Amino acid sequence: MLPPLTIAGNFGRSVRALAVAAVLVLGAPGPGLTAEPAWEDDDLSYDRVRRAVSSGEAIPLPQAMARLRETIQGSLIATEYEYEFDRWVYEFTIIDMDGRLRKVHLDAGTGELVQVTDD
Repeated sequence: MLPPLTIAGNFGRSVRALAVAAVLVLGAPGPGLTAEPAWEDDDLSYDRVRRAVSSGEAIPLPQAMARLRETIQGSLIATEYEYEFDRWVYEFTIIDMDGRLRKVHLDAGTGELVQVTDD
Protein backbone atom coordinates (compact mmCIF):
# COMPACT_ATOMS: atom_id res chain seq x y z
CA MET A 1 0.00 0.00 0.00
CA LEU A 2 1.28 3.47 -0.88
CA PRO A 3 1.75 6.03 1.88
CA PRO A 4 -0.98 8.66 2.04
CA LEU A 5 -0.77 11.90 0.11
CA THR A 6 -0.31 14.90 2.33
CA ILE A 7 -1.10 18.56 1.80
CA ALA A 8 1.99 20.77 1.90
CA GLY A 9 2.16 24.42 2.79
CA ASN A 10 -0.21 26.96 4.27
CA PHE A 11 -2.57 28.31 1.62
CA GLY A 12 -4.49 30.73 3.83
CA ARG A 13 -8.01 30.65 5.15
CA SER A 14 -9.85 31.46 1.91
CA VAL A 15 -8.26 28.64 -0.08
CA ARG A 16 -8.71 26.23 2.82
CA ALA A 17 -12.37 27.20 3.09
CA LEU A 18 -12.77 26.57 -0.65
CA ALA A 19 -11.10 23.17 -0.30
CA VAL A 20 -13.36 22.26 2.61
CA ALA A 21 -16.39 23.33 0.57
CA ALA A 22 -15.20 21.15 -2.34
CA VAL A 23 -14.94 18.17 -0.04
CA LEU A 24 -18.39 18.83 1.36
CA VAL A 25 -19.92 19.06 -2.10
CA LEU A 26 -17.88 16.31 -3.77
CA GLY A 27 -17.62 13.92 -0.83
CA ALA A 28 -15.22 13.20 2.00
CA PRO A 29 -11.64 12.12 1.23
CA GLY A 30 -10.93 8.42 1.15
CA PRO A 31 -8.93 6.49 3.72
CA GLY A 32 -5.31 7.54 3.96
CA LEU A 33 -5.76 11.18 3.01
CA THR A 34 -4.92 13.54 5.82
CA ALA A 35 -6.27 16.82 4.44
CA GLU A 36 -8.45 18.39 1.76
CA PRO A 37 -7.13 19.39 -1.66
CA ALA A 38 -6.41 23.06 -2.27
CA TRP A 39 -7.86 24.44 -5.49
CA GLU A 40 -5.12 26.39 -7.24
CA ASP A 41 -7.55 28.26 -9.45
CA ASP A 42 -10.24 30.67 -8.36
CA ASP A 43 -13.90 29.83 -7.71
CA LEU A 44 -14.39 28.96 -11.39
CA SER A 45 -12.62 25.58 -11.05
CA TYR A 46 -14.69 24.72 -8.00
CA ASP A 47 -17.98 25.66 -9.67
CA ARG A 48 -17.07 23.95 -12.94
CA VAL A 49 -16.13 20.66 -11.28
CA ARG A 50 -19.19 20.75 -9.03
CA ARG A 51 -21.45 21.05 -12.08
CA ALA A 52 -19.53 18.35 -13.98
CA VAL A 53 -19.79 15.90 -11.08
CA SER A 54 -23.49 16.67 -10.60
CA SER A 55 -24.18 15.99 -14.29
CA GLY A 56 -22.09 12.80 -14.34
CA GLU A 57 -19.49 14.24 -16.72
CA ALA A 58 -16.70 13.97 -14.13
CA ILE A 59 -15.87 11.56 -11.36
CA PRO A 60 -15.97 12.98 -7.82
CA LEU A 61 -12.71 14.41 -6.50
CA PRO A 62 -12.29 11.69 -3.81
CA GLN A 63 -12.44 9.06 -6.55
CA ALA A 64 -9.84 10.97 -8.61
CA MET A 65 -7.63 11.28 -5.54
CA ALA A 66 -7.88 7.51 -4.94
CA ARG A 67 -6.59 7.01 -8.49
CA LEU A 68 -3.87 9.59 -7.80
CA ARG A 69 -2.69 7.57 -4.78
CA GLU A 70 -2.32 4.56 -7.09
CA THR A 71 -0.20 6.62 -9.49
CA ILE A 72 2.31 8.57 -7.41
CA GLN A 73 3.55 9.03 -3.86
CA GLY A 74 4.19 12.43 -2.37
CA SER A 75 2.65 15.63 -1.05
CA LEU A 76 -0.32 17.21 -2.77
CA ILE A 77 0.25 20.92 -3.36
CA ALA A 78 -2.70 21.99 -5.54
CA THR A 79 -5.62 20.74 -7.58
CA GLU A 80 -7.03 22.20 -10.79
CA TYR A 81 -9.87 21.22 -13.08
CA GLU A 82 -9.13 22.34 -16.61
CA TYR A 83 -9.48 21.54 -20.29
CA GLU A 84 -6.24 20.08 -21.63
CA PHE A 85 -5.33 17.24 -23.99
CA ASP A 86 -8.72 17.59 -25.74
CA ARG A 87 -10.60 16.66 -22.55
CA TRP A 88 -11.39 17.85 -19.03
CA VAL A 89 -8.73 16.76 -16.55
CA TYR A 90 -7.96 16.94 -12.88
CA GLU A 91 -4.45 18.37 -12.65
CA PHE A 92 -2.68 17.61 -9.38
CA THR A 93 0.57 19.34 -8.44
CA ILE A 94 2.67 16.98 -6.32
CA ILE A 95 6.06 17.02 -4.64
CA ASP A 96 7.15 13.42 -5.15
CA MET A 97 9.20 11.32 -2.75
CA ASP A 98 12.42 12.51 -4.44
CA GLY A 99 11.49 16.17 -3.88
CA ARG A 100 10.59 16.84 -7.53
CA LEU A 101 7.60 19.01 -8.40
CA ARG A 102 5.32 16.94 -10.67
CA LYS A 103 2.03 17.53 -12.48
CA VAL A 104 -0.31 14.54 -12.71
CA HIS A 105 -3.20 14.79 -15.17
CA LEU A 106 -6.13 12.40 -14.79
CA ASP A 107 -9.05 12.24 -17.20
CA ALA A 108 -11.92 13.81 -15.24
CA GLY A 109 -14.52 11.54 -16.78
CA THR A 110 -12.78 8.21 -16.26
CA GLY A 111 -9.94 8.75 -13.78
CA GLU A 112 -7.46 7.34 -16.30
CA LEU A 113 -3.90 8.65 -16.21
CA VAL A 114 -3.31 11.11 -19.05
CA GLN A 115 0.19 12.40 -18.29
CA VAL A 116 2.79 12.90 -15.54
CA THR A 117 5.33 15.68 -16.09
CA ASP A 118 8.03 17.50 -14.20
CA ASP A 119 7.01 21.05 -13.48
